[in-house]
Amino acid sequence: MKKYSSKRSIQILAHLLQQYGIADVVISPGSRNAPLAIHFSEVEWFNCFSIVDERSAAFVGMGMARSEKKPVAITCTSGSASANYYPAVIEAFYQNIPLLVLTADRPSDYVDIFDGQTIRQKNIYQQHSYGDFELLEDSKENAEDINFDIIKKAIELCIEKQGPVHINIPLEEPLYDLISELPAFPTVEKTIRQKEYEIPSNLIADWNTSQRIMLLIGTRDYSPELETQLSQLVKNHSVVVLCEANSNLYHEKFFSHIDRYIYNFTEEDWKTYAPDLLITVGQNVVSKKVKQFLRKAHPKQHWHIDPVWQPDTYFSLTEKVEVKPEIFFSKLLKFINLEPRSYYNLWDVLRDKKDKKHNQFLNQAEFSDFYFFDRVSQSIPENYSIHVSNSSAIRYAQLFDFGKRKIYCNRGTSGIDGSTSTAMGYAIKNPDPTLLITGDLSFFYDINGLWNQYIPPFTRIIIFNNGEGNIFKIIPGPGNANPNTLKEFIATRHHRNAELLAKHFGFLYIKVSDDGTLDRVLENFFKPDTQPKIMEVDTADKNSEDVLKEYFASLK
Repeated sequence: MKKYSSKRSIQILAHLLQQYGIADVVISPGSRNAPLAIHFSEVEWFNCFSIVDERSAAFVGMGMARSEKKPVAITCTSGSASANYYPAVIEAFYQNIPLLVLTADRPSDYVDIFDGQTIRQKNIYQQHSYGDFELLEDSKENAEDINFDIIKKAIELCIEKQGPVHINIPLEEPLYDLISELPAFPTVEKTIRQKEYEIPSNLIADWNTSQRIMLLIGTRDYSPELETQLSQLVKNHSVVVLCEANSNLYHEKFFSHIDRYIYNFTEEDWKTYAPDLLITVGQNVVSKKVKQFLRKAHPKQHWHIDPVWQPDTYFSLTEKVEVKPEIFFSKLLKFINLEPRSYYNLWDVLRDKKDKKHNQFLNQAEFSDFYFFDRVSQSIPENYSIHVSNSSAIRYAQLFDFGKRKIYCNRGTSGIDGSTSTAMGYAIKNPDPTLLITGDLSFFYDINGLWNQYIPPFTRIIIFNNGEGNIFKIIPGPGNANPNTLKEFIATRHHRNAELLAKHFGFLYIKVSDDGTLDRVLENFFKPDTQPKIMEVDTADKNSEDVLKEYFASLK
């Protein structure tokens, strides 16, 4: 016999989640949120996932939402459990990934009286959420009607903003009173509104009179519609489109390796290649070099196109276009001239020159992190989605071709926390296989990302283990520190490997420490098996930072 929570607030919450099609719930264990866990797990509509570590659980939920492209609910007990959600909430906020954050709490009058697991939970994510709500306890006057309206508003805000929304749920004891039949609740009248957009005539005129038009695409999900629209813009060499690996847009006339092309720009180059009209789409851009370039270029106009964010990243923003890029370009393409511009040819000549030098270096590159990324980029089957951890991993990924495979990275805050958990959440909900490419520190930092029972056997993880945070030997600045300080406190040199962790969490494990073994192992690594697999590529004694510096020197 089914047993449901007797809490009316939880019954209403579950009903409204069903009404809006939200089925996935990530549950971390606890007593205060037991009514939610019991109720969601008993209602057949919901897909419930048990993840113990709240920090990992929130990133897992975020990965699921990224894969499903719809909200995922996460729920935890009261106290510090809610604080452990915060890193993922921030990441989801800056990437616009819809998370519905359901934190159970003690009754509101228990705060600050030293009751167990009770903190100031209301509005805890206020700086990094699109809405913060708190339900009334069932015993309060008109609680049922008020809670119905609050939950409806919160869910619609989560869908509209495509970002995290918080509902704090104070629950009075008893927590474990159950019922065997659910009451009927009314059907919801949904009130989510779509914005209407008409393109201003001055933008059309500015486009048609600009001779040097650049589009820079940041972090975003794949969109076949946007890809088709931008392909029309480059067909006759009308614009320069700069992409990154995690822009997830593909065309032979897009410029997909920004750092390869602009790394050694001089002051004169800043002027030569600068746009007069810059159009940016998407969110965080990985390349620090392109940020420096465009900040020095001072384009006359900069339009940013996004329904939520309009950041002045390049200190030249002139137009905030608050609409989806697909809608904007569908309007723009009806009115603009798509005439050839010599600006495209200028960049095309630069690309040919740098690509030749890139290929020349590849032919003589020794075994290192650089060598590894070249080989693995050529070996991944087409049906894999790729998740890349932060720091040096995503920077290496920008230099190589991954074809039309979808690439994801937590660039909202660019932290190493949660990369593994996010990838595993994505893998759990995606019918196609997932590959995580991660550095050693990012992997060890998020070990609990493997602590769940739902990881599909076709999931693959590749760790390139250089024995430290090698990024701090690549970027300028840390090298000025005392070598012992750099080694112990910044690069954090270590001698750990993932072999026993892989066994502990039920992964097959393969170690690689030379180029011949890497090439041989890659042939079989992606073949189907009964368990997920981890490949650990040991480059700890290979001075990978020197190889990368030599590479960029060769592009001069």
